[in-house]
Amino acid sequence: MSTAGGSNPEYVIARVRARRSALFGNEEYRKLVRMGPAEIARFMEESEYEREINALGSRFSGVDLIEYSLNRNLAKQFNDILDWADGSLYDLIARYLRKFDAWNVKTIIRGIYSETDRDTVEVDLIRAGEFDDRFLSRLLDAAEIEDVIELLSGTIFGDGLAAAYDDYEDTGVLVPLENAIDRAFYEQLLEGLVVGEEAQQYREFLEAEIDFRNARNALRIARSGAELDPVEYFIEGGTLFRASELAALANSPSELVSKIRDSRYGDRLSGALSDLDEADSLIGFERALDSALLKYADSLGYVYPLSVTPIVSYILAKQREVDNIRAIARGREAGLDPDAIEEELVIL
Repeated sequence: MSTAGGSNPEYVIARVRARRSALFGNEEYRKLVRMGPAEIARFMEESEYEREINALGSRFSGVDLIEYSLNRNLAKQFNDILDWADGSLYDLIARYLRKFDAWNVKTIIRGIYSETDRDTVEVDLIRAGEFDDRFLSRLLDAAEIEDVIELLSGTIFGDGLAAAYDDYEDTGVLVPLENAIDRAFYEQLLEGLVVGEEAQQYREFLEAEIDFRNARNALRIARSGAELDPVEYFIEGGTLFRASELAALANSPSELVSKIRDSRYGDRLSGALSDLDEADSLIGFERALDSALLKYADSLGYVYPLSVTPIVSYILAKQREVDNIRAIARGREAGLDPDAIEEELVIL
């Protein structure tokens, strides 16, 4: 639909809640982690992924079939939401879905950095943002990171990536480039966001997402071994952290958790914060952060049932389902133990 006219949150949220009820839960994941890739594909064929599995089954098999079906279904689900939405609600959702443009740019840059072949990188792309297939194909064809940055000139990511490229060359790590992508994404989300009931609840969620992104980035910088100052990579727009305190918190995860526990997030995230406390690695900590953000988005959706927040909550939950199924399929293909795979999942 279009950005003209009034918003229609009641209609969109009703349809989104119906789709939310169809997402896989703990019982389905416990079944999937004990299946091989072919069995997972058959299981998906009896679910919301039936159309994609059937359409792609003659061209792909195994993990490839699963991954292409997941990504095609994800893009369809989010494009459907845009088709349902009107007015300012459409604009809020469209802006948020640009996170998949950010995801795709990061994925392509990481692929070049790690010298991963084009086809493998392409499987991980999520075609749900504003970049069309033709432009994504041009990005995939780029031989060097500098070529990607040149292609992105004129997009929301162009100026930030160009400015961060020298830091990337000096350090040899991707943190400066990935942070520039995140900054550009959140800047366009917050730019021109009008103050009103609908936008205020959305802003509250975005502030939480930025706070959690800052926590994640600070931890990555602290563990990268590169001489980077977390203050220089602070993303404006959150409410929990000051740039000046991130360096100290990044070197003390327990203090970072305490900071979150004592904030406005604490009451709604008590269980998730316990998981953060128990995380014994950076990957585990980031996974717990993802779970905490999902739970916070859900809690806001119940407090503000006619805002955009329940829609954003569904977008996060659907993305997490796709990530979980992909992790299971890849883990089973690699012969990992089912219990080990289950520990890697983000489940509410």
